[in-house]
Order: sequence, then C-alpha cells, then structure tokens
Amino acid sequence: MRKRSSRISPDRISSPDRSPADRSLDLAELRERAKSCTACELYKHATQTVFGEGPQKARVMIIGEQPGDQEDRRGRPFVGPAGTLLDRALTAAGIDRKEVYVTNIVKHFKWEPRGKRRIHKKPSALEISACRSWLDAEFASIRPQVVVLLGATAVQSLLGRQFLVTQRRGQWVPSSLAPHVLATVHPSSILRAEDDKSRQEEFLRFVEDLKPVAGLLRMRKAA
Repeated sequence: MRKRSSRISPDRISSPDRSPADRSLDLAELRERAKSCTACELYKHATQTVFGEGPQKARVMIIGEQPGDQEDRRGRPFVGPAGTLLDRALTAAGIDRKEVYVTNIVKHFKWEPRGKRRIHKKPSALEISACRSWLDAEFASIRPQVVVLLGATAVQSLLGRQFLVTQRRGQWVPSSLAPHVLATVHPSSILRAEDDKSRQEEFLRFVEDLKPVAGLLRMRKAA
C-alpha cells in the first residue's frame, strides 16, 4: 500500500479483479495486504501490523484506538490486560466474544521508551487518517449491524471531535457507520483507576454500557 494523505477506498486496497460492488472483501486477504502497510511512519518502530480479528459475518464490531505492547508482539488485537478486561465485560454483559470482530483505528503500535518499557503514545490525526482506509475496508467486508467505539480517540475520530464519551456513553447514537452505534470508555482507562474499589465500580459501569448491545442481539435472535 502506497503512502497517501487522503482516505483510500476499499476497492483500491482489494485486488483489481475483485470489486466490492459485487462481492464482499475477504478479511484474510485484507489482513495479508495490511502486513506490508507503510502509509505512515509508525510501521518503522512497530513489530508488525495488528489487523482486526473475528468472524467474517460478525454482527458486532468493536473499535479501539491502537494495539498495545502485547498486541504488537503477538500480532493480535486486544490480547493484553485491556483485552482481558474487555473479554470479562463482554461475558458479564451477555455477549459472546467469539461472535464479535475487534479492531483498532490504527494498526501499528505507537510508543515511547520509558526505561525498559514501551509506553503507549496517542496517535496523531495524520496517522489516524493514513490508517483509515483499512478500517473502511473492514467495514465494507463485514458490514456490521452494531458498532461499539472504545475511548475518546476512536469515538472522536469516527463521530466528530464534539462528541463527549463522558456525556453519551452507553447510548445509541445516530451514525452512518452502522444501523446501531454506541460509545463507551476504553478498558485501559479502567485499569488506570486509582484503587481496586474504583476499578470495580468502573468495570460494572462498563458492563452496563455494553448491555444494550446484548439486548439488541437477543431481540434479533428471537425475531
């Protein structure tokens, strides 16, 4: 994929003989192509591209900011502490994690050194824009019915800078992303709570934010 400053449509990512107009884009093909992405400078310092993961026919797509240290090393999204917490919250809310597609708006880990540790650094608007074509391709391939956005960076990148997670978390919001869109906090923010009691309270609130998704899925299955 060549470096571009503007959004790239999914048909430019897919092979020339595969048109998104007449057939779905294949996630395995997209994942393979994303491995060699050099659309921004982040690939130079990351171990590998961390593409989304989940079933091709997932009804729910969960989108975070970017992979973390463990995700970068393992090449899979949401497999570190925040991912473990997300899995717990999905189970508690009544959502089958195996039926969910998880991804990030940025596919490479952006970090800065702190001693021997690699510490997360927020991606810039340019880096988010450069990576948007892959997210667009994921949307085109999966066509999710429900989108859950985790954290301010993902939320404001896709719903606008005026959207405040603190005021509208856990609520359905109108969006062209999918028929049903909901925003909430990123699980990493729960891990940063000051003590065990605060973490437990924030975890329970996070679960409550996800319950409308579980309720919608139950209604669809019963219909």
